[in-house]
Amino acid sequence: MKSMKGNVSKIRILKMSKTPLVRFSLDNVNCLIAAHSLNFLADVEEGMQIVVAGEYNERKQLVVKKYSVISKTKIMIEFENINVR
Repeated sequence: MKSMKGNVSKIRILKMSKTPLVRFSLDNVNCLIAAHSLNFLADVEEGMQIVVAGEYNERKQLVVKKYSVISKTKIMIEFENINVR
């Protein structure tokens, strides 16, 4: 399994289904994620730094099996910005 660290860009949903297929770039490497893709969409936004682990397919795309956000996730940032009265 290959691992890689970098900045996320170009997040796109390729296929909507029970487990959506999401494409993104990680420092100019094309990546795909299907497993945990809904969590990925809730946790990650463009510009965030993440670490991924997965295998390359025949089209030289990294098929991500695991990911981890460095620092705070998107949902954590949004929760902190809620003004509780």
